[in-house]
Amino acid sequence: MSLIAARELHAGYGGMNILNGVSISIEPHEIGVIVGPNGAGKSTTLKALFGLLTITAGTVTLDGRDITNMEPDRLVPLGMAYVPQEHNVFVSLTVEENLEMGAFIRRDDFRHLIDQVYAIFEPLKEKRRQPAGELSGGQRQMVAIGRALMTEPKLLLLDEPTAGLSPLFMSEIFDRIIAINRQGVGVLMVEQNAKQALAIAHKGFVLASGQNRYTDTGAALLANPDVARSFLGG
Repeated sequence: MSLIAARELHAGYGGMNILNGVSISIEPHEIGVIVGPNGAGKSTTLKALFGLLTITAGTVTLDGRDITNMEPDRLVPLGMAYVPQEHNVFVSLTVEENLEMGAFIRRDDFRHLIDQVYAIFEPLKEKRRQPAGELSGGQRQMVAIGRALMTEPKLLLLDEPTAGLSPLFMSEIFDRIIAINRQGVGVLMVEQNAKQALAIAHKGFVLASGQNRYTDTGAALLANPDVARSFLGG
């Protein structure tokens, strides 16, 4: 059974469809990567999955349960977490306070989860008392992803996790995503750095004009000359 399965999704903004039949699915413990040109519907797909946009046609299931158009506050307890591209940390709160905010729905002792986040994102531990607004872009992204992990999700949705980062930080974020996935968390992410993202993907989805253009393993898409020429810059 797929962890997340979206079939023939239609969704958009203000009555105008951006998605015109997109289908996405990954198995538990897989990394899925959505790539494509600007305006292809990549971020729109994540928002539709997480209940931030109304799906006008199609279905979404999580672990076989129909979650189509379910609101985000109901999806989080079911095991889904979402990290938007921008405005994804509380800049005036410390690193540790940001992580604590991620545990707001918990009623148990979550200290061990903070320790787990620090084990994955080691630079955050020494900066735990520092306001998130004072961190570098890469470290802020670590805080945002770490906060999402505080709910112990089955599925982590990441929208452009390496946007605007230096190559060094980009590689570091991808390494941490692999580490998170190896701990049993499924990951579905949108990425502009398509080659690097597909290199770590079990599955890749190339979108264009709100539709699937190619779906295959990350390695197969990287090796596909048509994909390389049309979507990967060579």
